[in-house]
Amino acid sequence: MAHLIDRRLNGKNKSTVNRQRFLRRHKIQIKESIADAVNSRSITDIESGENVTIPSRDIREPSFRQGKGGQREAVHPGNDVFTPGDRIERPTKQGSGGSGEGKASPDGEGQDDFVFQISKDEYLDLLFEDLELPNLQKNQMNKLVHYKTHRSGFKASGVPANIAIVRSLQNSLARRTAMSAGKRRKVKELQATLEELKNTEPAQRLEEIKIQKEIDELKAKIASVPFIDTYDLRFKNYEKRPEPTSQAVMFCLMDVSGSMDQATKDIAKRFYILLYLFLKRTYKNVEVVFIRHHTQAKEVDEHEFFYSQETGGTIVSSALRLMNDIVKDRYPSNEWNIYAAQASDGDNWADDSPGCKELLEKQLLLVTRYYAYIEITRRAHQTLWREYESLNDNFENFSMQNIRTTEDIFPVFRELFKKQIS
Repeated sequence: MAHLIDRRLNGKNKSTVNRQRFLRRHKIQIKESIADAVNSRSITDIESGENVTIPSRDIREPSFRQGKGGQREAVHPGNDVFTPGDRIERPTKQGSGGSGEGKASPDGEGQDDFVFQISKDEYLDLLFEDLELPNLQKNQMNKLVHYKTHRSGFKASGVPANIAIVRSLQNSLARRTAMSAGKRRKVKELQATLEELKNTEPAQRLEEIKIQKEIDELKAKIASVPFIDTYDLRFKNYEKRPEPTSQAVMFCLMDVSGSMDQATKDIAKRFYILLYLFLKRTYKNVEVVFIRHHTQAKEVDEHEFFYSQETGGTIVSSALRLMNDIVKDRYPSNEWNIYAAQASDGDNWADDSPGCKELLEKQLLLVTRYYAYIEITRRAHQTLWREYESLNDNFENFSMQNIRTTEDIFPVFRELFKKQIS
């Protein structure tokens, strides 16, 4: 059996089409691996690429085998060990006698899972696929820009998957016509001259042979013009065009009170980093307002929001009142799409939770496109959750989810910002 190995060097980006085909084929496994990676990463490296592992059984090429087919009859001998109705124990695992943690093969041979590296752009594209800001409406079309891919003519280089067959054949026809038009005219002239000589005296026989030889040479040159040449190839060109959609602002409200231990704060920060990357990756010029609160709320910058160590008691309504004041001062609802994401462990002063519900019900939910509340706790739901439950039933632009462990972060994030079916 012969094995052929292609050692030709690919030019830059020549294998892009194969890579994209591979990503499409194993998209489900890759997205599962990315979801697991989000939960295991630290909050400082969530924007880098990722090593993706695909089980070897999932990348095997399909094969066809000749089956026995037809109808067969067989007589099997009886036995003196089993009787009808006996329950047979499951066989023990083969190759499990080694000391390692891997899966051994009974015949001593096996294949490791396939591991490959995806880039930061590929990672983020797959991470935020099919996500969007809910209820986004076009009002002031001068700020928020959403990029979409459009066809933009043709270009002379590209990947084979984007080849424009009709345009390439048109170029081929034009080139062959231009290169052979003069020779074809000359052939017609020589053929007319040859017909005239045939009606003359035999003395012109040598001249006929000379003209016929010239005709054959011209026809050979015409035939040597290649049907298709690299010069003829044209590829479909795509470009990302900015499409103004609307103005939008996202309020991030994070509880940093003493009841929020370090693990709970880390989960909240992971969620907000995902949200921040999603906004910056999918939209342009979206504004983000960061608010930290304990007994008092304060608008902070990005660095202080994620890294400040300040803590204290818990009065959640302070953050809602600050958000309401900022909306009235800087973000009129008739010009802005207003969004908010609030993360807390749900612990709050008992007499403050009804005030939070009232602020949302009578003011904030009337001006926001979407308000998401995320409670991070393994315990029973706190008073804030119970107050918010009635809002979840009465307002379509309000949603609430519970995160218990880091494994819940990405599923909850996708559930809150999944693309709406129109």
